[in-house]
Amino acid sequence: MKANVTGSKSGQILLQNIRKQYGTYVAVDDVNLTIAPGEFISLLGPSGSGKTTTLMMIAGFELPNAGKVLLDGKDITKLPSHRRQLGVIFQNYALFPHMTVEENVAYPLRMRRVSKPDVAARVRNVLEQVQLTQFASRYPHQLSGGQQQRVAIARALVFDPPVLLLDEPLGALDKKLRQHLRNEIKSLHNEVGKTMIYVTHDQDEALAMSDRVAVMSDGRIRQVAAPRDIYQKPADLFVAGFVGEANFIPFTVDAGVAVTSTGEKLELSTFDPPTKSATICVRPEHLKLNPSDEKRIDGISGHVTDLTFVGDATMVHFKSSNGLDLTSKIFNTTRDNNLSVGDACFATWAQDDITVLSH
Repeated sequence: MKANVTGSKSGQILLQNIRKQYGTYVAVDDVNLTIAPGEFISLLGPSGSGKTTTLMMIAGFELPNAGKVLLDGKDITKLPSHRRQLGVIFQNYALFPHMTVEENVAYPLRMRRVSKPDVAARVRNVLEQVQLTQFASRYPHQLSGGQQQRVAIARALVFDPPVLLLDEPLGALDKKLRQHLRNEIKSLHNEVGKTMIYVTHDQDEALAMSDRVAVMSDGRIRQVAAPRDIYQKPADLFVAGFVGEANFIPFTVDAGVAVTSTGEKLELSTFDPPTKSATICVRPEHLKLNPSDEKRIDGISGHVTDLTFVGDATMVHFKSSNGLDLTSKIFNTTRDNNLSVGDACFATWAQDDITVLSH
């Protein structure tokens, strides 16, 4: 997307002990989060994790039972949604079917009683930004899903809000188009500099687009960090399991020896367990399978049970001698995948590539 709007540096959102309860069900439980001006942050989690409810409380469509929402230091917790001046983009885009693209985009300005010449200029400018100038006179049903999404973005941008709230805006699109449009949204964010709060259950979207990711579960934030840290250094077992694929190796320490749940003994010199009962998290691409004729003391012996081709890589499924199931990801460009089903091998990992998590 092309853009020439200068985004303001306002747009800090502060959530203080936010709680939302429906009857006995707690949807959001004591959430605290500071979102910096101009930041792109994703609220990531499964259905029912509280991410959309959190977004709706920022937007003003839901009121918290406790806590505060602040915009640039001002308490907006009880301010009606139309007075918050925040741009909102929904999954279904919420376009008016009886209005043209131009009329849809102009609608927020007309509701704010902006003069007709100013409306025309702003609409023209924002349609140019999202590359829809030639579609101005069309109706939503005459547009593709991707074009409708751009109209929704243009309508949210046209009144120059300090913050854009995006509630799974790519959820209704096919995979290829989602990948294309997520790149466009990220590019637009870089150019206009507005704070963007993006709700998604798609981990790939969150990791690819965000400055930071807030992983949510059961109404709480489990970890807030940069995408690389979320993936490489998850804070707990939930984050490790939800974001990306992972091997989990539970173990206990007995008489100075770490023993897995299936009886393998691990070399304690390679890691420092936080407690006597913990779990090693190792990503499939970091699990190395070495031929059994290589003498090793730091590996788990076993054999290959299956090979799954996934395009850019092959997923090698491994079972230890005592029945522990693990998966190694070998990228097909490396040309070093000489394993076959039944091959005996050792599963190993580097100390820097594992995270040891307490139970």
